[in-house]
Amino acid sequence: MNLLNFMSNFADEESCVTYLKEQRERRGVVCKHCGCTEHRWDAHKRCFECRNCHSRQSLRSGTVMQNSKLPFRYWIATMFLLMSTKKSFSTEEIRRQLGHKRYQPVWEMVCKLRDVMGKRDAQYSLDGQVELDDGFFTTERPEEEKDTPLKRGRGSQKKSKVVVMVESAPSQRHPRKGKPSKVVGHLKMQVIPDLKTQTVTDVAKKHLEPSVELTTDDSTSYHKLGEHVQKHQTVISDKKNVEKILPWVHIAISNAKRLLLDMHHRNKHEYLQYYLNEFCYKFNRRYFGEKLFDRVVLAAISYNTDFKSRTYRRTTCG
Repeated sequence: MNLLNFMSNFADEESCVTYLKEQRERRGVVCKHCGCTEHRWDAHKRCFECRNCHSRQSLRSGTVMQNSKLPFRYWIATMFLLMSTKKSFSTEEIRRQLGHKRYQPVWEMVCKLRDVMGKRDAQYSLDGQVELDDGFFTTERPEEEKDTPLKRGRGSQKKSKVVVMVESAPSQRHPRKGKPSKVVGHLKMQVIPDLKTQTVTDVAKKHLEPSVELTTDDSTSYHKLGEHVQKHQTVISDKKNVEKILPWVHIAISNAKRLLLDMHHRNKHEYLQYYLNEFCYKFNRRYFGEKLFDRVVLAAISYNTDFKSRTYRRTTCG
């Protein structure tokens, strides 16, 4: 959906309510008490009433908008803004575009949308030939560790560890000069607390099919991965062969870091996964074009969120 279509289709709050009602009816409304799938719409109270037990559920119930008091138009406009560009918008910019005075509720709304993007992607596993590696993203030091000496390297308190997995198969055509020799498929990124062998193995078991042909470097963190996939190839990674052996996993890491720099200067470890969810969601649907907006609306009405609201200092995140 382009900007002109959005302005004509969602001119006011009522048009947004009508659109979300139609989307929920298309997906199917199920009664939480008796399981009945037949409902009538109460336009005055903006809720669905079960034809069997007459229990009601609001238009927000069971969706990412549950318990939110923000207008429906805010939610629709924010989904449009997030999906309208390959990059993203900072929360402050979204707040300014919406004309809302307070930062906190807009920030919570954006985090909830990014959370359900991750839930939607979690329904799918990677298959075929997959590259796997770890990346380090700069985040703020945890409050409990700010008085301890700053470590260097992989154990630094200012670096969050992320497992990156990308479907990557050899190209059937001769690649152009300067382009990767592999064709990229889908992408997953998972924030982890450490790089222990068991931690990385658990992430791989969760996101990879057993039939995967996996390629990694020779890090000790990956030694047990071969027990859970069809084939595990380890290579000694250096500057000369990394672009040929693991090209897309490093492209994905660098692009995700650039996305974070565009949105804010500092980020907390506990919120990093939300930003990576958005990056992976849009990357995996990069060919959807204008249909991307409809897909994120479907995710928004299909999943509730686990995001927990808390008092937030605006100066530390975007």
